Amino acid sequence: MQLSTGKKLTLGLQHMFAMFGATVLVPVITGLSMSATLLFAGLGTLIFHLCTKMKVPAFLGSSFAFLGGYATVVQFGMANGLTQAQALPYACIGVFCAGLVYFILAGLFAAFGAKKVMRYFPPIVTGPIIIAIGLTLSGSAISNCTQNWWIALLAIAIIIVCNIWGKGMIKIIPILLGVLGSYIVAACFGLCDFTAVKEAAWVGLPVKWENTAFAVFNNPDWNLIIAAIIAIVPISLATMMEHIGDICAISSTVGENFLEDPGLHRTLVGDGLATAVASLFGAPANTTYGENTGVLNLTKVYDPSVVRIAALFAIILSFCPKFSALISCMPAATIGGVSLVLYGMISAVGVRNIVENNVDFKASRNVIIAALILVLAIGIKYGANDAVNLGFTSLSGLAIAALVGIFLNAILPGKDYEFGTNEVGDKSVDFEVNRVESHE
Repeated sequence: MQLSTGKKLTLGLQHMFAMFGATVLVPVITGLSMSATLLFAGLGTLIFHLCTKMKVPAFLGSSFAFLGGYATVVQFGMANGLTQAQALPYACIGVFCAGLVYFILAGLFAAFGAKKVMRYFPPIVTGPIIIAIGLTLSGSAISNCTQNWWIALLAIAIIIVCNIWGKGMIKIIPILLGVLGSYIVAACFGLCDFTAVKEAAWVGLPVKWENTAFAVFNNPDWNLIIAAIIAIVPISLATMMEHIGDICAISSTVGENFLEDPGLHRTLVGDGLATAVASLFGAPANTTYGENTGVLNLTKVYDPSVVRIAALFAIILSFCPKFSALISCMPAATIGGVSLVLYGMISAVGVRNIVENNVDFKASRNVIIAALILVLAIGIKYGANDAVNLGFTSLSGLAIAALVGIFLNAILPGKDYEFGTNEVGDKSVDFEVNRVESHE
């Protein structure tokens, strides 16, 4: 079906609208650059399309999975006398290395096949890691909510109502509506300071040198660089599972097997390259977005060029500092309310990954692996001042838990997970608050 230019532009705006709430929430929570986030969501999507032969209609937006990694590295940095702004570029180096892991996995998939490789990253490892990501972040969500519980509860209520009873686009963008609703109410009650919006220019460059990963090497702290890499790289195991699930979902929605053509190795390279490039310039990690898969399902228009138009809109918007300032003025309580749902949903996704893959907890090996991952991640976070000092560097609880889980799964007998035999299980990792199934 040939689409007119006007219809393509309209559908492109719809795709940008769908990704917007979740994408801008990550820099609001982490302190990363809003303008760089929008720029590299757009550029990352275009990079992904180039890597996948322009065939896969996917949009890449900010990944929620790395929130715990950013928070951990910032805490490490502040403990060493850095400010949040100075510590974030170190986290970006860790995310850059996580992006490179995608290349390794893509090469292994191409060489050995997905079933042999995924045998070493089963749901008994990835599920508890995902649960731990949400739980270790929960304290910051509560802290933000306490700024104004009524505004936080309003954001939560809007998300729940839109997610459960919403129809069409309403159901696809619950985060955006929750943010907008509570933000507007907070502004009406004088709870927002818009001074920064008034002072911001209408047009400006989206990237500043001091926010990039390159700025670290002016005066590098090598211990913090090593700590950031070790803390963040293991999270890529969960995000790669999310990627595989999203490509399965997009394939099911469109009716084409994108795992075969252009191939999972190409989609992984596209996602990894987009994440690596974005992190170098101070933007969050990227990931394929379930919200945009929902738009594909809603409109029945699967033309990848429409998604590329949405990417161009995001790039254009990134050159407006005044718009970025408006987003950055969002009250802490709004962030807290949305985060409360988001972090809980991340943990719930981990539970879903375990349940839908029928993990057998009658097997002692599975109980031991899950138990150690959860206790190490949460225990070190709240009982050992967020990290264990190994002398040459510090390791976060999440990093230690992930490494222990991977090691135990590799050496303990009884591995029974086989990727590709359970379609529902393969698609069970999705960090978005709303997941629109292809059969709806």
